[in-house]
Amino acid sequence: MKEFLEFIVKHLVDRPESIVVEFEEKENNQIFKLKVAEGDIGKIIGRHGQTATSLRVLLKAVAAKEGKRAVLDIIG
Repeated sequence: MKEFLEFIVKHLVDRPESIVVEFEEKENNQIFKLKVAEGDIGKIIGRHGQTATSLRVLLKAVAAKEGKRAVLDIIG
């Protein structure tokens, strides 16, 4: 799922080389911490948070297939 998230985010930002995805697993939760360049944060969050919400929905759908729960934190 980490690669899936990186693939999507790389196509949204201007500086894909600055993307860092940290992964942590606690019990049944998968926590993804997404770091992007300062100028790309707005593109990841989107208008009224729609892009961020869509990313979270996609991650939760993929995690649900594995019987797990996914959380996405966007860090500036």
